[in-house]
Amino acid sequence: MLFVRPGRLADLDALQHMARTAQPVLHSLPHDRRALEARVALSEDSFRADVDFPGEEFYLFVLEDLDTGKLLGTASIVAAAGYSEPFYAFRNDALIHASRELHVNRKIHALTMSHELTGKSRLAGFYIDPALRDSPAAHLLSRARMMYVAANRKRFTPEVFSLLLGVTGDDGVSPFWEAVGRKFFGRNFADIEIESGGRSRTFIAEVMPAYPIYVPLLPEAAQRVLGEPDENALLAYDIHLEEGFEADRFVDIFDAGPVLTARVDRSACVAFNETRTVHEVTSVAPGEPYLVACNRPGEFRCVLADLQAGKGIGARLGADAGRALDVRDGDAVRCVPLHRRASVDQDLSGDAQ
Repeated sequence: MLFVRPGRLADLDALQHMARTAQPVLHSLPHDRRALEARVALSEDSFRADVDFPGEEFYLFVLEDLDTGKLLGTASIVAAAGYSEPFYAFRNDALIHASRELHVNRKIHALTMSHELTGKSRLAGFYIDPALRDSPAAHLLSRARMMYVAANRKRFTPEVFSLLLGVTGDDGVSPFWEAVGRKFFGRNFADIEIESGGRSRTFIAEVMPAYPIYVPLLPEAAQRVLGEPDENALLAYDIHLEEGFEADRFVDIFDAGPVLTARVDRSACVAFNETRTVHEVTSVAPGEPYLVACNRPGEFRCVLADLQAGKGIGARLGADAGRALDVRDGDAVRCVPLHRRASVDQDLSGDAQ
């Protein structure tokens, strides 16, 4: 059985391996061992800290195989993006150019460099073993972060966002970078990607254009990928949508990848949360997949388990699930149905009436 838990310093070797093999680069996992050790230590301190509002905390999660102890993935949360330096993105604005004399009224899209996302909580650093990329484990690793956010609201902002990989070719070339970024940096996309430190470096404001970039003036190839996820990010895109994230008016400043945002109080992990009492059983009856999490001070665990739907029904967990969560009969766990995307949409449309 696979489960998600906080990363710790004992995981350093496995995390370093993931940092060096992950593509694209994970800014949350530096290649340098000392820097990585400091990052993991910050995560341990963040999980233990008594937090009243989000600050410089960083939360690193790992996906572990219960039977072998092998780590198969990692994901993270940045409590406040750009805490030390602004977090930069392009805001896609619609500008009206009109002339009564010429009977012209045109809506023109323009990209303006913005740091409006600074201070908001960010989901980041997702990596999973390629063999598990299309499995339910990818849903577990990604959405376990929102299970933690939902159970620890004061640690995070009311709105969270996630930046997904933009379209790049098989050769690693980004059409948007070639049309915009290269003109200002004069360097390859991969080089600046490593230097950028997760879009929070001062040189971005120093080098990138301060004035709006009119989208119609860009090459067609760059316009076509604006706000589009790369093929390798389509699964992550769908997982975020299922949680309740939506495409926002921001795109990545380097490859024009989509920025997805979600109101925590409208996310699936809040809207469909059920607190259930654990009942350990020897055999588990067929049911629907649930995210099941145990959240204690300084500790967090999350698994996928089949549960029976319905109010007042306890969490009937098999021995492996109980061991992975480190829970016993009578303990309380947080349960959220894995697939309730359509219902989220219905609830949100109902709220608007």
